Amino acid sequence: MDTLDFTEKAMILIVDDTPENLTLMNNLLKDDYKVKVANGGEKALKIVASDSPPDLILLDIMMPGMDGYEVCRQLKCDPSTSDIPVIFLAGRSEMEDEKKGLRLGAVDYIIKPFNPHIVLARITNHLALKTMAEALKDQNVFLEIEVAKRTAELVVARDEAEKRKEEIEASLVETRPLKLFP
Repeated sequence: MDTLDFTEKAMILIVDDTPENLTLMNNLLKDDYKVKVANGGEKALKIVASDSPPDLILLDIMMPGMDGYEVCRQLKCDPSTSDIPVIFLAGRSEMEDEKKGLRLGAVDYIIKPFNPHIVLARITNHLALKTMAEALKDQNVFLEIEVAKRTAELVVARDEAEKRKEEIEASLVETRPLKLFP
């Protein structure tokens, strides 16, 4: 893969318990991305477990029931969802909250009210990073297959060389008595 492919619209899941925030983010993103919304953590996890999981999640922290930290923790513990970038949306900026979110596996932390241009730039950057990471994984799988194939070829060549060496040594043993000169 020589270039990054952004021809298909990425799907973004917005998770927030405040309808106004869901509407605001949906309106910001709907022209450039496919958008799904969830008004709580449990619903978000059901959407993520669907046949078409999102490419990125914008996740509110403070929600009734399951908070954003728990949603992120569950996503990052599941191998099928652990690579989905999570950007926390927070109503306040507390260093401990930011550290906790990033330790749980979030890739970014945006404070409300937010600048729409900053949100779009961060989404673009994290989707590009995800695309590059996936391309590197694919390339790594290809390289592992190539290494295994070449290793198998080398084993066959080594075995063949050993066989030839044994044949040559046997021929030498047979021809030594035939030498005319000592």
